[in-house]
Amino acid sequence: MLEFDDAQQQLAHGAPAPTRTTVVPLHEAAGLVLAGDLAATLDLPPADNSAMDGYALRYEDYAAAGAEPPALPVQQIVYAGQAPAAQAPGQLTRLFTGSIMPAGADTVIMQEDTRAITGQGQGQDRIEILSEPKPGQHVRRRGEDVAAGQPLLAAGTRLDAAHIALLASQGLAEVNVHPAVRVGILTTGDELVAPGTPRTGHQIYNSNGVMLAALVNGMGARATHVLHARDDEASLKAALQTLTDECDLVLSVGGVSVGDKDLVKPALESLGATLALWKVRMKPGKPVAMAHVAGKPVVCLPGNPVSAYAVFTVLVTPLLRRMQGRSEIFPQVSYLTLRTPKPRHDAREEFLRVQRVVNAGSVGELQVFDRQSSGVMSSLPWATGLARIPAGVPVYDGEKVAYYDFRHWQA
Repeated sequence: MLEFDDAQQQLAHGAPAPTRTTVVPLHEAAGLVLAGDLAATLDLPPADNSAMDGYALRYEDYAAAGAEPPALPVQQIVYAGQAPAAQAPGQLTRLFTGSIMPAGADTVIMQEDTRAITGQGQGQDRIEILSEPKPGQHVRRRGEDVAAGQPLLAAGTRLDAAHIALLASQGLAEVNVHPAVRVGILTTGDELVAPGTPRTGHQIYNSNGVMLAALVNGMGARATHVLHARDDEASLKAALQTLTDECDLVLSVGGVSVGDKDLVKPALESLGATLALWKVRMKPGKPVAMAHVAGKPVVCLPGNPVSAYAVFTVLVTPLLRRMQGRSEIFPQVSYLTLRTPKPRHDAREEFLRVQRVVNAGSVGELQVFDRQSSGVMSSLPWATGLARIPAGVPVYDGEKVAYYDFRHWQA
């Protein structure tokens, strides 16, 4: 059996980084990966503007007013999107959040720090300034967020709503990305029937296909085909041929162990596949294989849904990130305290389903699901990640272990 770290590295480099690029509208770019570095072409904000509803003035006019509190007349009202006249000495400009600062004005007084005084027949209404301002307060300066010419986003960034907002603020309507990786999923087994169809007592519903499709789509790839094949070599070969012809990456589930009906391996070999690895020293998930058909990776996962879920998380996702063109293919691994009622010890690397529990003032501890059998599917929605227990070394309650957080490893 291959050691886990070696298998992870081999799988992660089981396909080349992408070379194809495409230009897509910005509103369709979420989940895709930026194909080239981008620099800002526009200062943000593009002009000095007010961060508050209130009044703009030249600070020197406040300092020279003398009266306590000083009161100044209003020269103009400027709404967001309007161009103001230059600031006149000794006067105020009424403005609102986002209003452009008048030329010459350098400070904003919040509306809450003022009071209107009517002229009462003795001249123009005035605004009394109740709180001493600081020079330059409440002004957003041109380019203080982003300056034209500075790096904006790096190639390999998987775009999300925040990135898209930043690109839109630069006036971009489209962006150059790598196309979504097309993933084909093949489930196997005569005992499986599709959800929503009648089931006999000796059959179970196929949860692997929809589970893997959801995991793939959640990473910004596209599960373009989800097929099921019976346990015979001809059916498996036909399904694998379709998927390797039409997809960039194929994930098969089941049929790769050593049983009489584990026929995926010979079906792959009949297509001219070269087997890159087979069996990994991990629990759950030992029966893992990777092959290549016409240069395309085929990753064979164990048929148990819990095992397939764990293997996809820690072994398949780095490969998928590489195929997407991401700059970082291995997410962060934390080290947190394990809470377990009994020592953990196995000859294989064990990946326990755990839930991170954060108490006041702590970074979190890992609670172990009470049933770790690979057949316990109810553990998956409960868990927040996997705790890695080293092979051959007992781990006791209170020790720190590596934690693979689903939020990072499935994203």
